Amino acid sequence: MRVIVAEDQGMLRGALSALLDLEDDIEVVAQADNGEQALELIQALQPDICLLDIEMPKMTGLDVAEKVKASGLPCKVVILTTFSRSGYFQRAMRAGVHGFLLKDSPIEELSASLRTVQLGGRAVSPALALTFWDTENPLTSKEQEILKLIAQGLSANEMAKELFLSSGTIRNYVSEILQKLDAKNRIDAIAIAEKNGWLV
Repeated sequence: MRVIVAEDQGMLRGALSALLDLEDDIEVVAQADNGEQALELIQALQPDICLLDIEMPKMTGLDVAEKVKASGLPCKVVILTTFSRSGYFQRAMRAGVHGFLLKDSPIEELSASLRTVQLGGRAVSPALALTFWDTENPLTSKEQEILKLIAQGLSANEMAKELFLSSGTIRNYVSEILQKLDAKNRIDAIAIAEKNGWLV
């Protein structure tokens, strides 16, 4: 199978590529150090699988996965991450990714997962699976939008103008957010949502 490895940390990218290349049935055809480059390589080389880090410059791995799906490219996407955040996982599933694996997985596990994906299956690191299925994002898309604006430092009046809502409606949304997240205040709500990956 032909694989592209996209990871912004050069040493990890090189090590991963070298280890995968040792497998008889895996060929790393290209490496990318940012999401934009990864997408260009996927379009140009049409690999079987692209192994994507989530947090990369220019475009995240999840952004790339969404564009691959929207473009109807045949490449299967496997996310490689250090982040066990349920929000990331849910967004990845919506983007049609075939695998969601931890960076510290043994290379044998990674190779086996790539083979599973190549054969049409899905692969999720066991350490992540249970956590993710149990933690749904409680916030609606509008509540996520408002919490992102709060994180940017906007006041209720500024948010009202931005979203074409009344200040009272914004305050109701904020109250609902705090209640859903069981947060003491706005700062606490932002911290809880970010920790769980619910502001992606």
